[in-house]
Amino acid sequence: MKTISLQTASILALICSTILPVSAAETPAPPKVGDKAPLIEGKDQDGKTWKLADEIGKKVVLLYFYPKDETPGCTKEACGFRDRIADLEKDNVQVIGVSFDSEQSHQEFIAHYNLNFPLLADTDGKIADAYGVRMPSRSMARRVSFLIGLDGKIVHVTDSPKAEVQLQETTAAVAKLTKK
Repeated sequence: MKTISLQTASILALICSTILPVSAAETPAPPKVGDKAPLIEGKDQDGKTWKLADEIGKKVVLLYFYPKDETPGCTKEACGFRDRIADLEKDNVQVIGVSFDSEQSHQEFIAHYNLNFPLLADTDGKIADAYGVRMPSRSMARRVSFLIGLDGKIVHVTDSPKAEVQLQETTAAVAKLTKK
């Protein structure tokens, strides 16, 4: 059995630590209430670029991440936001959904359920990673919603796998925000 020197082992460890992918433990933590929202951009279902920076100071943004188009929980959540859109728009809130699905998948999801807000195609996971919501070892986001105020800061976070909780908490957070 061959042995290697401590110096060789140290060099190998250094090389491995610089070339191996970042582990899930090193994924950035999601922003918290009071933090500046990461200024992301992405392509919507029609291939148009949407930028959070363009909305700061103009609209409150409800940026919600979900695992997959056409699945029961994601459909329930999307339809819940669809059904509340008039009230949300009245309160100057823009709803933006984000998942790893493609633009084509989003187009079909929108058409199937008559969704009335944009869905960003985060196929490379950069948006999910910026918000720390990627599921470990998967190309999917957790169900997490961020309410971003006019000043670009996070005013509410809902981190729950249950669509009902997402809808209830975000509705209450918008109501609280508009009473200020």
